Amino acid sequence: MDILLAYDSLSGNTREVAELIGAECERLGHRVVSVFVTVESLFDVVADERAARAFDLYLLGSWSDNGGRTPPEMKEFIAELFGDDGFRPEHVAVFGTGETQWGEEYYCGAVHRMARFFNSRYPKLTIEQMPAAPRDAAAIADWTRRIMTQREAFAHADAHTHHA
Repeated sequence: MDILLAYDSLSGNTREVAELIGAECERLGHRVVSVFVTVESLFDVVADERAARAFDLYLLGSWSDNGGRTPPEMKEFIAELFGDDGFRPEHVAVFGTGETQWGEEYYCGAVHRMARFFNSRYPKLTIEQMPAAPRDAAAIADWTRRIMTQREAFAHADAHTHHA
């Protein structure tokens, strides 16, 4: 499976989660193209709009800005992914980091907003601050395997629907 892993990170926490997700995807035999949206644009890593739309799965990760909002760099990346015709990938899973100290209603707000925006059918991954505990690493690996399994199930269901 070809996976686009795009993330934004302010303090490095979300980057660390993205790196763990990317490593697990590669361990499972998938090809991963990573974009750190603060320093790279989509077209720094893919040739053109057509190539950007050819991924089997999009994994988007973000920290949450003021009041649980999606940071501007991630919003710009998402706009770049859409192009002018409003393309919206079907297979998008989201993850992120946050701090419950700012209030549960704001915790990982960007994750929840992106999931709603993409109408994601995949479970969300939220990590409190940085993934330091062994349980965080286990949760990240488990989430990644669940996403891969679910994506493969959707692919089989889609193939069956088209051939029936």
